[in-house]
Amino acid sequence: MINVLFVCVHNAGRSQLAAGLAEAIGGGRLSVASAGTEPEDHVSDVVIGSLAEVGVDWTGRTPTRLTRQAVEAADVVVALKPSLVLPQVDGVRYETWPLPDAAGWDLDGIRPLREHLRERIESLASSSTPTTP
Repeated sequence: MINVLFVCVHNAGRSQLAAGLAEAIGGGRLSVASAGTEPEDHVSDVVIGSLAEVGVDWTGRTPTRLTRQAVEAADVVVALKPSLVLPQVDGVRYETWPLPDAAGWDLDGIRPLREHLRERIESLASSSTPTTP
């Protein structure tokens, strides 16, 4: 099992969308968490709706603040915005997937982002190997 942490600023849009998709399509290969450097109070309704369209129930999820402990528990940390300041931990692989901020988008607008993330996550799941015991 590969432990993946998706990180963005508010943990209300991009990272939640990625986490929901990864949890659904990881096929037991991924253990998923998400966090934000400055988390909002709630997950975007559009993200919840977009995940529901592909059969993922993401209701009741709440944004989480990024901690060093979350990074230490990860094999792979995926920053969904360039230039995020992340704790650096030996043995953790860091990737940056620069994505547009989906704040204010509607369901029609977010669908292409969701499909792009699906492809990236499928690739990650099939090519990664765990680095932590």
